[in-house]
Formats: sequence, C-alpha cells, structure tokens
Amino acid sequence: MTNLHTLLAQHLLTQRSATSPASELADVKPQSIDDAFAVQQQMIALLNQDIAGWKCLTPLENGQLIFAPILRRAVVEQFHCPIIPFAKSSGLQALIEPEIAFVLGQDFAAYQSYNHQQIDLAISATHMALELIQSRFSADYTASYVEKLADGLSNQGLYLGPQIDKALAYQANNINITVSHDGEARTFDGAHPCQSPQAPIYWLINYLTSKGVNLKKGQAIITGSYCGVVKVPMAAQIDIEYQGLGKVSVQFEQQTLKA
Repeated sequence: MTNLHTLLAQHLLTQRSATSPASELADVKPQSIDDAFAVQQQMIALLNQDIAGWKCLTPLENGQLIFAPILRRAVVEQFHCPIIPFAKSSGLQALIEPEIAFVLGQDFAAYQSYNHQQIDLAISATHMALELIQSRFSADYTASYVEKLADGLSNQGLYLGPQIDKALAYQANNINITVSHDGEARTFDGAHPCQSPQAPIYWLINYLTSKGVNLKKGQAIITGSYCGVVKVPMAAQIDIEYQGLGKVSVQFEQQTLKA
C-alpha cells in the first residue's frame, strides 16, 4: 500500500457517514483496478473489524471488474433497517437492490484455487437479500469507473433476509420481484444480470484468493440485482416478494449522520 492509497481510503471512509458526501478527491485518484483494489483493502484494514461480505458480478465484456467489500455489518432479518437515504425534492427515499446472498460455510485461503464443486459445497445458506445503495460522489461530478470501484460501487450495506432453499436459489435465473407499500404494488420481470446467480461467486473467490485475500466463514456474497435500483419510501412498511422463493417485510429508518 502507498500513502496515496491510505489517504484515499481514509477520505472514502469518512464520506460514508458524511451529511453531504463527496468521494471525489482532486489530488488523489486511482488509476487502475489494482489501485482501486488496494484502496478497498486499506479501508478494510482501517475499520479493524470483520466485513459482512462482498458484492460482485462476473467480469464485463469491456474488461471492467465488479467487486467490492460490504464494510458495514449486515442487518439480519429485523423489521427496522437503518439506511442513509437518497434526498429528493419530494422527500427521502431508500435505494435498494433485490438480490440473493450466498453465505460461506468455510474459510477460503489466500493463494489457493477452488473449483465449482468445492465452492458449491462450501455455500452453507442462501438468503433473500437487499443491497443498500448510497451515491457518495457530488451530483455535478462524473466519477470514473476506477473511482467508483475504489469507493465500493455505491454499496452502503446489506440487509440479509429470510433463508431460501439453496437448490431453488441456484435455479433463480429469472424471478418476478414484487415490491409493495401503502397499498400499491410494483412487479418487476426479474432477470439476473449474470444469467445464473451463483456464477459470480466462482469468479470472485478465485480472483480474491489470487490477490492474497482470505475469505471467512459467515461472509455473504451478493451477485447482482434482479431489477436494478428500486426506490422506496422511508418509514413505511415495505413488502418484498421473490416469486416462488419467499417474502420479507422491512421498514427503512434514517441512519444518524455526522454534521
């Protein structure tokens, strides 16, 4: 790690709880995926606590890699979920992405490689999950891909919902997602962005271990939203159904921020 990686990591961590975050830092910009990875790792080190897990997709055709640590401890199956909301003229909204979480039932050691069967056997549970989204760059700033990667790709946390059948989770390439609140319901024709929800796990585990990262038992991996970002109101009961898999009810409450 360089001093620049540490400086940027400290800055990005501060933006996660700032009232008006501005993750851009004029004099310190990551220039590559390796830079972004180093900044992510430094943020993990600065927190000095176990992370909840990782978000990821399979590598994109343009060569971009999509991966980021989930730095906050997961909110697990509780009705009230703290979140940093998105502010707009009509009020505050929670930004969420409906996904499936794959929980590791064993550690994965750095500098080891793992085949699909080994990884499948190591998944101890699958859950309905909501990625909690937060935009941390200034509204008038256009962040580069590597800046977004270093910042954690808009992740602010993970809501881990009810456990679902593992076999069904592995087959959930396309599932309708219904989001209801205040007597209204929206149904999305859900499609996993990587065709199968487990495919990104195979890539992520081997990518991270090849970079010297140890993954730990109990960490959760989320692998992409079935319907992009969904905006829902704060302080209202939100009912979310994954067709054929399960349901969850949650209410989002504003997390206290620093002045």
